[in-house]
Amino acid sequence: MPELPEVETVVRDLRPLLAGRTITSVRRSAQNLRRPWEEQWTATITGTRIEGVRRRGKWILVDVRGKSAKDSPVLRVHLGMTGQFTVVNASEPEPNHLHLVLALDNGTELRLRDQRRFGSAEFFPSRGTLDTAMNADLGPEPFGMNAETFRLSMVGTARNLKAILLDQTIVAGVGNIYADEACFRAKLHPGRSGSSLTADECDRLREAIEAVLTKAIASRGSTIRDYVGGSGLRGGFQNEFAVYGRTGAPCPTCKTLVECVRLAGRASHFCRSCQLSAISRQPDKTK
Repeated sequence: MPELPEVETVVRDLRPLLAGRTITSVRRSAQNLRRPWEEQWTATITGTRIEGVRRRGKWILVDVRGKSAKDSPVLRVHLGMTGQFTVVNASEPEPNHLHLVLALDNGTELRLRDQRRFGSAEFFPSRGTLDTAMNADLGPEPFGMNAETFRLSMVGTARNLKAILLDQTIVAGVGNIYADEACFRAKLHPGRSGSSLTADECDRLREAIEAVLTKAIASRGSTIRDYVGGSGLRGGFQNEFAVYGRTGAPCPTCKTLVECVRLAGRASHFCRSCQLSAISRQPDKTK
C-alpha cells in the first residue's frame, strides 16, 4: 500500500500539472471503489477550477474553487493497495481497471486506476467538512512532531512499536515499510512495547521516522509492485531498504542476517544485533 512518501510524490507531481486547470467533464466506471462515487458529485465538480493539490496522511486532497464564492470543495483520493493517480494526454489509450477520469481544459486527463479497487475517491462540499472527518481519524503529521506529545503516545501503551506506528491516530502516514525502516534507524526492535521506552528512545524514534520519510520522499518513494508517481515515474527508495523485505540478507551495519517476525498482523523486519542490543527491560520474545 502506498505510504506517505509515495503519496507525497504523487502530490508533488500532480501539483504543477493541475493547478489552475478546469475540470470539463467527469467519467467513472460501472464498478465501485471502496467508497462508491455518488452521481451528484459529477455535476458538482464539472466546470470547477483546481486550486491546488496537497496531502494529509496517506490521502491526496484536490482543492477546487466552488461555483459559489462560499464553497471550498475538496476531492479526496486514497490509492488503496494498487491505485495510480496520474495526468496523461487525453489521446493516450485507456488502461484496464480505470475507474475515474477527470477531463481537463488543456487536453489532458486526470486518471484514477486501481486494479484491486481498495482505493477511493469522494467529494466533500467544503474544507471544513473534510477537516472534521479527517481530524477525527488522523494524528499529527510526522514532520516537526511535538516531542512531549510523541513521548506520551509511546509510553502510554503496552502495544508493540510496530502496532503503534501503524496506528494512524498516533502518526499520520506511516505504514509497514517505513515503520520497519524507522525502527532500524532508531535501533529499536519493532516488538518493544511503547511503555518500555525511555525518553531518549522516544526521541530517537521520532527523529528516525522523520529522517526515513524525508529520505524516501527524495527518492520518490518505494515501488514494490504497482506504485508510480503522478507523472507515471517509479520510485527508487526500494533500493535503499536497510531491513524491509530483506529477510536473510546481511544487515547493512553489522552483516547479521535480517530476520522477520509477524507483529500487529504484518511481516516485520529487523536486525537482531543492532535492534536487540539496547533491550534491558523486555525479554526477547522472538526466540
